[in-house]
Amino acid sequence: TISYIREQVMDFSKPFMNLGVTIMYRVPKSTNPGVFWFLNPISYDIWLYILISYLAVSGVLFVLARFSPYEWYNPHPCNPNSEYLENQFTLLNSMWFSIGAFMQQGSEIMPRALSTRLVSGAWWFFTLIMISSYTANLAAFLTVERMESPIESADDLAKQTRIKYGTLEGGATQTFFKNSKIPTYEKMWAFMSSQEPSVFTKSTEEGIDRVLSENYAFLLESAMNEYFTHRNCNLSRVGGLLDSKGYGIGTPEGSPIRDKITIAILQLQEAGQIQMLYNKWWVNMGQCFNEDKNKKASALGVTNVGGIFIVLIAGLVVGILVAIIEFIWKSRSTQERDKQHMHNLSDVFKGSLSMAPSPNFVLPTNTNIIPRLKTQKNDYDDYCLSNKA
Repeated sequence: TISYIREQVMDFSKPFMNLGVTIMYRVPKSTNPGVFWFLNPISYDIWLYILISYLAVSGVLFVLARFSPYEWYNPHPCNPNSEYLENQFTLLNSMWFSIGAFMQQGSEIMPRALSTRLVSGAWWFFTLIMISSYTANLAAFLTVERMESPIESADDLAKQTRIKYGTLEGGATQTFFKNSKIPTYEKMWAFMSSQEPSVFTKSTEEGIDRVLSENYAFLLESAMNEYFTHRNCNLSRVGGLLDSKGYGIGTPEGSPIRDKITIAILQLQEAGQIQMLYNKWWVNMGQCFNEDKNKKASALGVTNVGGIFIVLIAGLVVGILVAIIEFIWKSRSTQERDKQHMHNLSDVFKGSLSMAPSPNFVLPTNTNIIPRLKTQKNDYDDYCLSNKA
């Protein structure tokens, strides 16, 4: 490696390979996506904001629909003078309208007033962007295998103390950190120099062994890093170059062969011979350089889509429970109403018998004391037919 200290006592040729200090760490482990992986494309903060937005929009629709006179309509068009008006945006209907729009399914409820239409349009635009962003990010999550790596750069190393890291003792990399004035590298040097036992290694092989057997990151030159990571698939290079330097051929000071070596290096570089040699001995001789190219997309398993089935089953169970509760509630309401009707009818008969004790008494057929058990629709049809007649 060409360095300032070495250049003071010897001459170097032009560099034949450019390199820099890099981080060697073991290959990160694949993460288990979990059954609720489909929530990962959007952060939990954004999911919370979406929920708050949904509740806010539903509440605003409900309030505006109650406030705007154009959302109230006459349910009996045959009687234009009716004072009875209805509003379709109840609280539950407002929430149903908002969730239908968010799921891109719509609903049978549509706004009538300009104010509610403006709110609906803003909500539709919001859901369009959110669903499109979620779909795009979901595709990336399905095609890219996520790896759990505790460090991604030198800054990550400097900010933590759990992972030990060091360099080759007495080498150019150690000198680089010792003399560096960059705050991050100064912090890293202070950490390395204060560790006991020492984090510096006697050889590159010792550093590699510590990476494989301990929670340790080895700082070395990129050429050596790439050489070993191509031959051991459990090793990986983390981040980019921490500095820039070069490999050169050293000669005695004032040696006449330095210029000849430099000319030969330049000729080999222009002819592409040095790159061909690098590919031959660094890349092609390795065992792991084609690993990423041979990876194929794997089929989705239960661990990938199990959460969607859980949501579906939960929805079915909740729907069945709500239906049972609705049935019980309606049955009790109907039973109480029938009891009240029978009580009223009994009072009428008692009163009629006390006024007309004749055994031939017949209840008038046109009496209105017997409640009609008809639906609102039947009453409405009878009213319209009577007006047409």
